[in-house]
Amino acid sequence: MGKSRSLSELTSKADLKFEKKRQFYTKVKDTVAALSAQKAIGKKKKLRSRQKKLKVYDLSTLSDFLPDLKTPRQPTPPTDELKPNCKSMKKLILKEGKQLSTVLNHPAFQLDPLAAIHQHLQSTQPVIDEKPKKKKNKNGGRKKKAKKSKASDGPQSMVM
Repeated sequence: MGKSRSLSELTSKADLKFEKKRQFYTKVKDTVAALSAQKAIGKKKKLRSRQKKLKVYDLSTLSDFLPDLKTPRQPTPPTDELKPNCKSMKKLILKEGKQLSTVLNHPAFQLDPLAAIHQHLQSTQPVIDEKPKKKKNKNGGRKKKAKKSKASDGPQSMVM
């Protein structure tokens, strides 16, 4: 930093302060260098421990129990059908138009449309039996309803 004298040669307070600061900064610099070196070493050890955890297993006995892959699979649809274009949109509109006309002409739908839709959804959708869970307070008890005062109920009719 500029000045390099021993502590015995320093006479003024400013010189003593400057020397203390210089010693402090050199200690900090050494500590930072040591910590960065330890950090680099620590990362290398982590990589080695991960490599030790990797093991190769013999899966030949498992292949005896699995089905053969030679069985024919269902053909996957080409990606062209997934993209909507003019031709596919026309085909879809015609198909949905036929479906709509058959639904509108169905006798059950003509008698009661909402009941027919409800019955259709019950037969096609899976039933989910899920009861709502009651919320509990932090202490484990159920929530208590706040009591309303009679004055806050609003205007009431006085019919007798």
